[in-house]
This record gives sequence, structure tokens and C-alpha cells, in this order.
Amino acid sequence: MGKDVIVACDFSSKEQVLSFLDKFEGKKPFVKIGMELYYAEGPSIVKEIKARGHKIFLDLKLHDIPNTVKKSMAVLSRLDVDMTNLHAGGTVAMMKAALEGLTREDGTRPILIAVTQLTSTSQESMETDLLIKEKMEDVVMHYASNAKLAGLDGVVCSPLEAEAVHNRCGKEFITVTPGVRFADGDIGDQKRVMTPAEAKKIGSDYIVVGRPITAAEDPVSAYERCVLEFVD
Repeated sequence: MGKDVIVACDFSSKEQVLSFLDKFEGKKPFVKIGMELYYAEGPSIVKEIKARGHKIFLDLKLHDIPNTVKKSMAVLSRLDVDMTNLHAGGTVAMMKAALEGLTREDGTRPILIAVTQLTSTSQESMETDLLIKEKMEDVVMHYASNAKLAGLDGVVCSPLEAEAVHNRCGKEFITVTPGVRFADGDIGDQKRVMTPAEAKKIGSDYIVVGRPITAAEDPVSAYERCVLEFVD
């Protein structure tokens, strides 16, 4: 499996995202469609970007009772996305149900990954708000192990945790890591961050990069810089 840079297209309208993607003449970056864009435009934006030749990570982070998640994943599977996700905190039973719903009649399905803890979550907020008293790394490893037990392909985690996840769950267990910033960039609201080069060194399989690319003066150059640091 090759490494790749996923561009987080966190826009609020079809016009904004297509204008952004039009800048990438001849290039088809792997893109993430999250809640903001999906809720604004619906499934049609997924189909349109897919028709343009982009791979798509549909980042909706499902978390509900197993049967609801199973039925929802069956609907998302028909959109022909390449990757989608859910919250590992929804239990092993929910993750197994999601996998069942996502798998098509011919046995094919998108990559399914689980969110361990959001990169905006600190140890303090996890303890205070969620009443989870264990260490962050222990919680992440436990959630990752549950995802593997459920049959998922990997997890979303901080790049700081990617190496430990691979050590626990195996090299083939995918790590998709947001919280990536250039060394000379603003970390924004992320708490646990790393540069593309550092993420490569520590073993991330995919990095998800948003504002360092989408808010750059030259998004294409910023994307190419990410690819150079992480993939090449």
C-alpha cells in the first residue's frame, strides 16, 4: 500500500470546492469530504467529485446504534467512495455492523477506519469532559485494538500515535493521520500535531491536510510540498 496525501476539502458549498479543485490542472488529489460540505450539498457533491476522477474519503464519523449504522453504511457504500469512517467509541458491535452494511453483494467495499480520539482532544479534556481517566495513548491503543477485532482496516489517529498503532495492530493496519502542519505553519485548533516529513518517518500511511493547503496562497504548491515531504 502506497502512502498518500488526502486534502481536506472543508468548504461549505459546491462552488467553493469545485473552484478549489479546478486549480489542480492535470492532478487528481485524494480528497476528504467532511460534514460541512456533505451536509451543505448532499450525496450529489460526492458523485460529482468522484466523476472528476478523485479518490474520496467520506469523513462523516458515524456513531449510533449498530443497526442504524449498518443501514447508513449500506447507503454510503453505493456512493462509490474509497474510504469512510466511524467512531471507535461506538463499540465493537457497532463497528462489525458497519462493516457488514458497507460490504456490497459482490464482496467489495470502501476502506473502513475508526476514529480513536479526535486530534483536538487533550488529556485534560478527555478526563474532565468524558470521564476517561486512562492515559491518552492507552485509550487510543485500546480503541485501535477494538477496531482490528471488529475487522476494520485501520484507524484515524494522531501522527504521534501511528507508530504505536502499527506496533500493536500490525503494519498492514492503516493509520490515517490528521493534525499535520508544516514546520513553519500555524497549528490552529489541533493539539497533537506533526509535520509531513515527521509523519512519514513515524509510519503514517495517509496524512490528511486541510488549511495548510486550502488556505495557502498557492494551494497547488502547498499540496506538492506535502507530497514531496511525505510520499516522495
